[in-house]
Amino acid sequence: MFAIFKKEITSFFASPVGYLVLAIFLVLNGLFLWVFGGEYNIPDSGFADLTAFFKLAPWILLFLIPAVTMKSFSDEKKLGTLELLFTRPLNTWQIVLGKYAGAFILVVIALIPTLLYVLTVWKLGNPEGNLDTGSTLGSYFGLLFLVLSYTAIGIFASTLSENQIVAFLVSVFVCFLFYYGFEGLYVLGLGESISALGMKAHFDSIGRGVLDTRDIIYFLSVAFFFLFVTVVRLKGSRD
Repeated sequence: MFAIFKKEITSFFASPVGYLVLAIFLVLNGLFLWVFGGEYNIPDSGFADLTAFFKLAPWILLFLIPAVTMKSFSDEKKLGTLELLFTRPLNTWQIVLGKYAGAFILVVIALIPTLLYVLTVWKLGNPEGNLDTGSTLGSYFGLLFLVLSYTAIGIFASTLSENQIVAFLVSVFVCFLFYYGFEGLYVLGLGESISALGMKAHFDSIGRGVLDTRDIIYFLSVAFFFLFVTVVRLKGSRD
């Protein structure tokens, strides 16, 4: 498993892909939060908090993570190296978890520089340090759980086609469905309980600064489910 993980990380940073992912995520967040006017602009809001970042980041990640994961298995299928991968002394779970961990760590690395936003907003507060640290810490945990789920969905989507673009589009659609689809049905008046099936409700709950076990179990369950169906699909193609 570690060999697969190491191979994934190395391949990301041996090509422009890894650096491009980091750059796109940081540039898009920086432009919306500090340059472009609008509801996400922190200086224009008049409040020293990171609410805008935690509203924006899930949507950027919704496109960014599928771009990272789209080649995980689709590339192996296209190049004919998937069968070669199965010849290694690794079971299917180890292969999937190795690729999953590689993609997850890359996205986490992209999140680390955003801690500068926390320092900046801390300094901008009046008085200095006037920042809801509980909510900020909770929202970062929420992002990590969101990344866990998005990445699992992306890994699964990459097994559906040899075409990376197809894998990307399927992943974006499923991530959107789970993040906002159920919330959208709730907004349309189909019942409050239906929003609990979506990621947004659980992400917002963690963002309040309280780590509820129901929210944690939800994200872990979504991630495990998509990893499980990934393994099942790969075993099917292997047999």
